[in-house]
Amino acid sequence: MTPSTSQKVVLITGASSGIGAATAELLAERGHHVVLGARRTERLEELTENIRAAGGSAEYHPLDVTDAEQVRVFVDAAHSGHGRVDVLVNNAGVMPLSKLEALRLDEWNRMIDVNVRGVLHGIAAALPVMQAQRHGQFVNVASIGAHQVSPTAAVYCATKYAVWAVSEGLRQEVGGDIRVTTVCPGVTESELAESISDPMGREEMRTYRSVAIPASSVGAAIAFAIDQPAEVDVSEIIVRPTAGHA
Repeated sequence: MTPSTSQKVVLITGASSGIGAATAELLAERGHHVVLGARRTERLEELTENIRAAGGSAEYHPLDVTDAEQVRVFVDAAHSGHGRVDVLVNNAGVMPLSKLEALRLDEWNRMIDVNVRGVLHGIAAALPVMQAQRHGQFVNVASIGAHQVSPTAAVYCATKYAVWAVSEGLRQEVGGDIRVTTVCPGVTESELAESISDPMGREEMRTYRSVAIPASSVGAAIAFAIDQPAEVDVSEIIVRPTAGHA
């Protein structure tokens, strides 16, 4: 389906579950065309069908954000199909928490690859398109971990601080044509905790998740930033449970 001029073409990475899926459903409900990317294409297919059945506009493409070429193809497909890329939501992330002394180098590298390089790959693919069309918006999903560090989360927080820093640098560099928003969720209902293999990390997250907000609350924050007038740049949103500490 070709979006109307009143719709925004919104690309979302990590869209197969959690914040990505909730954001896709909300933005489609508000009339935007969502282009969904993730590795689990069977989930993307189901989500796309559900959005269309509800009257929304959506499509999906397989995507591994650690592969720069796949991200470029993802962005180029949306641009070729619709003539523009209005928003890229860099949402894909992993969170295999553990203490540094556990020396889980593979998990550290995975977080760096997905959480940091994945965002950079998105910027590298979409920034030239947005600069050429002289408009666009990046919404980079960081974490409350970009602002506070807890035991077992040192590397995860480092990656999310990197997302915050890259976003702030990008905002200062792009000038008035392109908006940059960093969204920092606190404890949110998602599947991220399922990637925690370390017993201490799982217990730490179980304690944290005693109070959590639904993914749709983060999606609403993202939608708020996207729906602002072009001259308004919502630079950062922190959204977290009213109760609790994170």
